Order: sequence, then C-alpha cells, then structure tokens
Amino acid sequence: MSHSHEATNRYYDRYFDTHAVKVLPGQYFATSDDTMIVTVLGSCVSVCLRDRLTGVGGLNHFMLPHDSSAEAGSVVAASGRYGLYAMELLVNHLLKLGANRNRLEAKVFGGGQVLKNMNFINIGQRNVSFVLEHLKQEAIPVIGQDVLDIYPRKVYFFPQTGKVMLKKIHSLHNTTILDREKAYLHEIETRPVSGDVDLF
Repeated sequence: MSHSHEATNRYYDRYFDTHAVKVLPGQYFATSDDTMIVTVLGSCVSVCLRDRLTGVGGLNHFMLPHDSSAEAGSVVAASGRYGLYAMELLVNHLLKLGANRNRLEAKVFGGGQVLKNMNFINIGQRNVSFVLEHLKQEAIPVIGQDVLDIYPRKVYFFPQTGKVMLKKIHSLHNTTILDREKAYLHEIETRPVSGDVDLF
C-alpha cells in the first residue's frame, strides 16, 4: 500500500442514500461533488477541509511515525514531515479541483488513545498537537473538532455542506480498527516518505 494514494473504495450508502468513499489509514480523498467521505479513526487523525464558498472538500487519515529522537510533545519533530506530506497531498488536490486556499476551513477528528501496549506514549496526542499547530501556521481556521479521549470514531463528512456526523465507538466487536492502524504504523515506520513536498 502506498502512503500517498487517493482512496478508491467507492460504494453506495443506503442509509444516507448517497454515493460514498471509504478512506483507510494513509489515504485521502477530495471531491467537488456531493460524495460522502467516511473513515474510522483510532489513534490516527483526520482533517476535513473544504472551501466554504464552492463546497470543494476532502479528508485525509494519517498518523505520525514514532520519532525517538524527538522531545516528548514536540511538533517540530522529524516525524512531522509525514504529517506535512499528508496535509499537502489533500490541500494540493483541493486546489486542483478549484478550491481557494484563503477560503479553506477545517474540522479535526481522532487521536484517541486506543492502541494499547505500544512501545511509545500517546501517539494520538502527538497527532492532534501536530495537526492543530500546522493548521494554525497555515492560517486555516478550525471550526470544529472532536479529539483525544479513548474512543475510536467513525466520521461521515459531507463536503458540499460541510456537515460532519460523528459516531463514537464505545465497544469494539472486532479488532479491525486496531489491526489496520498497527499495520499502517509499521509501514510508515519502515518506509519513510520520499520525494519533495510542494508547500504553497
């Protein structure tokens, strides 16, 4: 699985009566139509970004790799480069679809402390700290958030209206979310991001 690829898991959601795309860890999706974007978050973070005038919007799903050289709580760590990459992939695609960077607004979700027995502390907190600091530096207003705590979350994002419906998962009936995040974390730990990132 590539870290950078756009989500391709399209389906028709009968409950919401709409076309939908499911975004997995390491993926993102951007659209100019009324496709609903869905993701399930544990320790990972998703940013729902949209142009408030045109409704062009998208969502990413990422986790910072562990950086043992970084000071605890530092968001200027080398591992932040992966978060930058995830953010710029989404922003660049939105701009290609006609979004205006000055009209972008964000909603931030995830960062739950759901991965037990990991070999480092509070990855969710680091993910949230990174993304809020990044959005602040980019002057993109955060108009909504539901972060941290101990619960996985299912996010339903409707870019055309900006509406987000959030479901907190209080009991896991299987380990799919955790297994997916552990596999994704292992992948980003062992395969660093290559290539330059274009910053706008």
